[in-house]
Amino acid sequence: MAITAQMVKELRDATGAGMMDAKRALSETDGNMDAAVDWLRTKGLAKAAKKAGRVAAEGLVGVAVEGGRGVAVEVNSETDFVAKNADFQALVADITRAALGAADIDALRAANLGARTVDAALTEAIATIGENMTLRRMATVSGDHVAQYVHNAVAEGLGRIGVLVAVNGADNGIARQIAMHVAATSPLALSEADLDPAVVERERQVQTQKALEENAAAAKPKPEAVVHNNIIPGRMKKFFEEVTLLNQKFVMNPDITVGQAAKDAGVTIAGFVRMAVGEGIEKEKEDFAAEVAKTLAG
Repeated sequence: MAITAQMVKELRDATGAGMMDAKRALSETDGNMDAAVDWLRTKGLAKAAKKAGRVAAEGLVGVAVEGGRGVAVEVNSETDFVAKNADFQALVADITRAALGAADIDALRAANLGARTVDAALTEAIATIGENMTLRRMATVSGDHVAQYVHNAVAEGLGRIGVLVAVNGADNGIARQIAMHVAATSPLALSEADLDPAVVERERQVQTQKALEENAAAAKPKPEAVVHNNIIPGRMKKFFEEVTLLNQKFVMNPDITVGQAAKDAGVTIAGFVRMAVGEGIEKEKEDFAAEVAKTLAG
C-alpha cells in the first residue's frame, strides 16, 4: 500500500511520533493505522514522543577528564527521582565518557553507545523509565592539566553541579581548589575581557541610574562629573571583582584573588566550566492539590 503524506501526518498527530518513525511504522504495517500505532508503542517511540512536551529541569551533570581535556554534559529529566535512578546515572556516565571523543553536542548525539547512538539510547531510556529526558548541553576545557569537582556527587563524576578548571603549568593541587571555588561562587567569566558586552552594558546602565538618583536625593549632591568619573567606575570595578574568576577573592584565602593564588602556585588559568542542573530552564509551577488531581486523572 502506498504511504501518503496525509497518512504520516495523521499518525504523527495521533501519537506525537517523529516523521520518519511514523513513516516507517506505516510501511511496516502496510498502512494500517491502528497497527502502526501499536508498532510505535511497542518500540517505545509513541510514548517517548508524547512526553516530549514536558519540562525536563531535573537530572544530572556529568564530568570527565582525559589527558588535557575535560568535558561536562547535562542530561535532564522531569523529576529528581529519576536522577537517583541507577539506570539513569549509568546512562549519564556513559554519555559523559562518550563526550570525551566528541567535538560538540551534535557529534555527541550521534556518537555510539555500544550498538546504538546517544540519541537512540535516550529514546530507549524515555520508554523504559517513563519520563522525558534531554541531552541539553556540553562544554569542554583544555590545558596542561584539568581538574574536576562535583558538588554533592551522587556517583563518581555525577551530581547537580559539575566544575572543570584547566590550567597551564605544573599543577600542585591548586586547580582542584579553584574548581571548588568556582562551584561556590559561580563566576560569569574568567576575566573582564571575557564577559558578555551586553551584560557589562546592562550593569553599567543600572549603576549609572542608581548613582544619579542617589546623588540627586543626597543632602549635598556631588558634581555630576564626580558621579560619572569616580562613583560609577568604582561600582563597575566592584562588579568585575564579584563576577570574574581571576578578580574574585579566593575562598581558600580571602586575602588574595584567585588570579594571585594561581600565580603564586606557578600556573595560569586557561579556562573553566561550571554547569548546574536546570539553570536557565523555566520550571512549571503547580500546587500540590493540582499535582494530585493531575495524577488521579492519569
